[in-house]
Amino acid sequence: MSHHRRIGVITGAAALLLTATACSGLGRSTVGMLTFRSHDSPVELSYSNTLVRGCHRINFPRGATHVENNTLVDVVLYRTENCLKGDREDGTYVATTLSNVTAPAALPWRSFSVIH
Repeated sequence: MSHHRRIGVITGAAALLLTATACSGLGRSTVGMLTFRSHDSPVELSYSNTLVRGCHRINFPRGATHVENNTLVDVVLYRTENCLKGDREDGTYVATTLSNVTAPAALPWRSFSVIH
């Protein structure tokens, strides 16, 4: 490989790497669907293309008791509306493509954050 071609390949690879790194934090969102359901309710609330940053409130008046994570990322569910940890727990971890249901006596989930 000639010297000029080698420099061109290295320069091209560096430019591609810089472009990918610079854009990775700008408005990234989840891929797939995160679905919640309230206790004994047929109504489902789905989130898609959710930003990976910040806390997201689950918009059920009394919170959610069922979740299906059909996204490509993991999430943490919280009993508070602002993703704060409770006195006795750190949050409920739900890995990608899994689901979870609260115990009958447990409090519902009110918010979630995305692990990225």
